[in-house]
Amino acid sequence: MPTLLRSFAFAGAALLAATVAPAVAQQPLPAQAVPAPAGDRIEETELQQVRKLMAAGQPKSALALADAHLAKNPRDAQMRFVRGVILSELKDTAAARDVFERLTEEFPELPEPYNNLAVIHASQGQLERARSLLETALAIRPDYATAHENLGDIYLQLSVDAYQRAAKLQPGNRALGNKLSLSRELLSKTRITP
Repeated sequence: MPTLLRSFAFAGAALLAATVAPAVAQQPLPAQAVPAPAGDRIEETELQQVRKLMAAGQPKSALALADAHLAKNPRDAQMRFVRGVILSELKDTAAARDVFERLTEEFPELPEPYNNLAVIHASQGQLERARSLLETALAIRPDYATAHENLGDIYLQLSVDAYQRAAKLQPGNRALGNKLSLSRELLSKTRITP
């Protein structure tokens, strides 16, 4: 089954620090910049460097830099999340799933890992698990548009599956056939190509 859901966008990936309260009050985490004395150049953070490497199409270099950073800062939720995104892009689904699962366990107040974990489960045909994860993300942050969109895509796939089962049981039902055709057409228009 092709992936129909959206991962949390790498370029905009920003997570809360573990100490920030969850839910609607979530705001993107600003860059960890300390005001520098006048005339001093502020150095680029490792997270920014990893993002630049990804944008430049160098995921293996980005992963190496992320791993080096995490060796020194193992609780950095943002870098761990980005590492999971990098692993997803490298098609190491099992490792990415592990990263996102650990993030949901250690930082249950963050909705983004639930969303990306849902994308992985949906790509493996585990739609009910994906639905549950997206509902958890939305319980944490009701205004999370990507999770709402992904949940809609899950419901659409589930409706196609249900109409297909019903059509097998009632092959002569024209109304059912029309619903199946329309839902398949809509689903084909929501598919995202990598």
